[in-house]
Amino acid sequence: MKPARIVITGVGLTAPNGNSLPEFRKNLLGGVAGIERKEIRYMGSQLAGVCHYDPLRHQTKKEVRVGTRAGSIAIYCAREALADSGVDFDPVPKERVGIYIGCTEHGNVETENEIYAISKFNYDTKFWSHYHNPRTVANNPAGEASLNLGITGPAYTIGAACAAGNLGLIHATQMLRLGEVDFAICGGTSESIHTFGIFAGFKSQNALATHADPHKASRPFDMARNGIVISEGGCLYTLERLEDAQARGAKIYAEIAGYNVNSDASDYVLPNPTRQTECIRAAIARAGLQPGDIHIVNTHATATSLGDIQECEGIRAVFGEGCPDTHINNTKSYIGHAMGAAGALELAGNLPSFDDLTVHPTINVDDLDPQCALPGLVLNHPRVVARVDTILNNSFGMLGINSTLIVRRFVP
Repeated sequence: MKPARIVITGVGLTAPNGNSLPEFRKNLLGGVAGIERKEIRYMGSQLAGVCHYDPLRHQTKKEVRVGTRAGSIAIYCAREALADSGVDFDPVPKERVGIYIGCTEHGNVETENEIYAISKFNYDTKFWSHYHNPRTVANNPAGEASLNLGITGPAYTIGAACAAGNLGLIHATQMLRLGEVDFAICGGTSESIHTFGIFAGFKSQNALATHADPHKASRPFDMARNGIVISEGGCLYTLERLEDAQARGAKIYAEIAGYNVNSDASDYVLPNPTRQTECIRAAIARAGLQPGDIHIVNTHATATSLGDIQECEGIRAVFGEGCPDTHINNTKSYIGHAMGAAGALELAGNLPSFDDLTVHPTINVDDLDPQCALPGLVLNHPRVVARVDTILNNSFGMLGINSTLIVRRFVP
């Protein structure tokens, strides 16, 4: 039997440069970055991608106070995705709805905050919040969304480092095809800018970006790139089986065409271009396509010196020859690295290309690193193209996890 066709019917997001897909897309085409300076405990002013959504749009003040930033982002994105999907959600059997949210890490923020708070009281644990445990369990972002929406089906997070956003969609696709759920809310969230440990960790690796102009700090592929800009954010989708979406007359953004997940098994941090190449090739094969059939490749590139080069090596091995219609871009140059939300946000930023036939560029590339020069690389200015039928989204993470997701233009 052929697997069920799975389609994207709704998108909800918050990014450092936009709180909806139309706003996000407008800023990607307009070259508008969303990086600013933020005071980080023990470290002073640091560059960060900060979201400016309204948490009270879908939560009470008490819910925001009791919950977490990652949970709040998940609730905002889930509610916005449901609204965008046009589904009449009240009569939907809530036990048949699944929530699958990718995250890089969870709980560091809350634990750091509690330790800092009780340090003011000689570490007396009677001042430790009794909300700490539900705040720090790994399933928190999905759990908070299920509480807010009254969803009684499976709701859990997927820990896949910075490949997690893609994994949220991939896992939802699998659960829909298995018949475990009939409707899925999926993607990724990140609250990473609220923990000094993330900043300190990248600083100790000499991988934290610096630049006098925050908007130019994230510069993948540029010779002057000097590290990652840490960001928060979220993007959740509604996914459905095609027949269900058509039965209710839903608009369809795209169809899931193929995917693959593999592991480097070679290093804690350094990427492995051979394994990345294998991941990309396997996803293309699963989709029943050839490399030349891919029209947009969204790179994972985080603006680290070696990481960008190695990813470009992997991409070049697949798309280096015979792919004149393949265009390559990057979204982190606008929003920094949103960790567990990165893959989901980066896919969303490219989805409108199916309609406007425009590829948003990688910005902040003043001096292209020759080792990152790829055929089809779109730099600094949007490119109008003849055809966009397929989008390939790369998302890779620490401990060597790689994910590639391919979506195609929906054709009935």
